[in-house]
Amino acid sequence: MDKMNIVAQWAFDTRPLLGRFHLWLEDIDMEWARGSDGREASKNISFVGGRLERLLIMTAAVTALGTKLFGRYGEGEGAEKKALNQVKKDADAISAYAMSESLWYLSRSLPENHAIMVCLGEGLMPKGGETPEMGSNPMLGFGRIYARPQVARFLDGCVQKLINAKKYDWADFRKEINNAGITIWGAAIDTLENTSRFAKGSETGPMTVLHLFDQPLAITKPYEGYIGNLVLPRAVVQNAEEKSLLINFLTPREKVLEAIKATYPGIKNENIHVWTLAGKSREPRIGKLWEDWRKLNVHLVEEGWELPGGYKAFTESGTYAPTFLVGTWEDDQNETHLFIVDGYAASAEAIQAASLCPILDLDASLAVFSSTFKLSYEKEALIMHLDPDAPGFSKKLAEIFEQEVDEEMVQWFRDDIKLADNAGIPLDKRIVSIDDFLPEKKWRIMAISGYMLPDPYTGAPGIREVADNTYEVTVRLSTRMGDKHTKITLRLLKPFDQSRLVFNPLLNRFMRGENYRGRPVKISDSGRIRNELQTLCSEALEHFGANSIRVHFDKISPDVISPNDQKALREILTWYKENHPIWFAWLNLG
Repeated sequence: MDKMNIVAQWAFDTRPLLGRFHLWLEDIDMEWARGSDGREASKNISFVGGRLERLLIMTAAVTALGTKLFGRYGEGEGAEKKALNQVKKDADAISAYAMSESLWYLSRSLPENHAIMVCLGEGLMPKGGETPEMGSNPMLGFGRIYARPQVARFLDGCVQKLINAKKYDWADFRKEINNAGITIWGAAIDTLENTSRFAKGSETGPMTVLHLFDQPLAITKPYEGYIGNLVLPRAVVQNAEEKSLLINFLTPREKVLEAIKATYPGIKNENIHVWTLAGKSREPRIGKLWEDWRKLNVHLVEEGWELPGGYKAFTESGTYAPTFLVGTWEDDQNETHLFIVDGYAASAEAIQAASLCPILDLDASLAVFSSTFKLSYEKEALIMHLDPDAPGFSKKLAEIFEQEVDEEMVQWFRDDIKLADNAGIPLDKRIVSIDDFLPEKKWRIMAISGYMLPDPYTGAPGIREVADNTYEVTVRLSTRMGDKHTKITLRLLKPFDQSRLVFNPLLNRFMRGENYRGRPVKISDSGRIRNELQTLCSEALEHFGANSIRVHFDKISPDVISPNDQKALREILTWYKENHPIWFAWLNLG
């Protein structure tokens, strides 16, 4: 009876999402990795309350399921570069759409004066194997607001001022929302982690990641760059502090090793396992870091190395999940092993990983890099602290490069530093921490991971089909209060091909030939298409006025949306604008 009550409670609480995606909740199973294993229905471990906790867990489950089933998993295997990148972008589009729709529907269950604001997303920079001209990837990026309509309209206006108004800064934003009595929960989102592995059909790795904070991150504009990160057990850093030894990302690695061996007496160098991104393209960036560790006879984790749980490590991507493995264990010979993470990550992943520290008792030190990351990491860390307006900027840049730098490159770095500074990235410190991105001294977080395929670092299983059109999805929720794996069994209520339409953005369906002219138009189509444009081609959108968007087709890369699809998209938007001018008054075509 208790199990039936739990399933019924979940079905009731998450019905907005189940109804939106035409899913039936068959079963719920809970496993506690940390915390109480008491009565689940009354045991919540986050700051949002029971119903919203379940809705957010279901958001990750729905996103993972929809992406795995309908995101073209494995269709890029053996494909040429252009075709592979298109598969990756299609997968990103499905995952971003599923999560955006889920957040929109759950926002109606938020307290009336609360909102979820996306502060960090992943996708502005080219993914592995892509080039800058290929444009951004479909994503949920900075400034997306999910709240009740009146609150959403107010905050949309505030966000537009943050982006466009030169004299409106973070302090003004905080003052305005505080005066309005609005509480913002900030989100850092990667709707599809390990996109390349997903597109190529790898057996492990892909997941969706949603971190929700009890306050907005102090980010004021869309931003994505690289951040150096060193993740260690907190005990190593604290023990070093007691000996007046500072351990952070810029500390020589022999000193880091010294601190490790002082914390874990008797540990062998070869039993210290350092995970970093690997591959030929990363050698100019962190090749020196690899060499420093090798000189110390420490084990650099290689592709295919067997992890403690029996899975194989991968190092071409995925800087978030390895953080969960940081720590010690003993092997069959009772020898102590230590796993740590070093190197760099994209900004969203680095901040997500760093925010796990209070949950997992870790320490993460961060160093801000540029969004190109052309130099070795120890030089790159110097660039972002230069004054871009100083008379000697180009000279100092040349000194770091140890060669003359042409004016175009000088201007590029000048703009990059200003972009980071204007976005609120802390550039006044050589080393930053997660606390530097959160305005309040005390903060809470819920870290949610939905696993599309098995995760080798935590051992979490991927999605598996348990019956016809019925799937079990595992979602992990980690907070300071506990850590639990929820296995959610969902059944598609519509035939598989019809469910594909449910999980596909309207615009994607229309560009693929679905008859939008003969389809009944709802007022909700206006909001859906607005959201989809912000997901599919955010760089081509100009926000102006109180609520208007102009689509600049000349800014849409053909690698993001093909020329034929762009032509179809213009026809679709023109038709909606002409035939439903009131509902689409916000839409303008450039």
